[in-house]
Amino acid sequence: MGFLDKLRTAFTRQRTPRVNPDDPDLVVVAASFDDAEAASAALTRSSDLRPTDQAVLRHHLSLPADRVGEAAALIAQDGYVLREVLPFDGGPVLAYALRAQVVTALECARERSRMASLATRLGGHALGWDVLQTR
Repeated sequence: MGFLDKLRTAFTRQRTPRVNPDDPDLVVVAASFDDAEAASAALTRSSDLRPTDQAVLRHHLSLPADRVGEAAALIAQDGYVLREVLPFDGGPVLAYALRAQVVTALECARERSRMASLATRLGGHALGWDVLQTR
């Protein structure tokens, strides 16, 4: 295959549609809530993860209620959506930061670090992450 054929294929190939983070058929296929565990170890441990398929990378965050809007705006710049899981009762808000992507160990580790940094700057905590794929 010549250069022009490769270029043409790269631009005309059907792309896999993005997974919808709100799809009810999503199930957890890999997870880590241990700061010391490498993302590669958690992903390798999973027998259900399909590494070349689209997935949703979900970060579990505990944030001060008055900083949730700021967190949502900041992560939206990188294609994430923020979903509040537990309502505000005077304490921290449990929230998910979700983004559809093909999950690799490098990307997962980089994003885990970014979410931990963001949560800390806002006075919260990054509790862990998981990967969801359709059945």
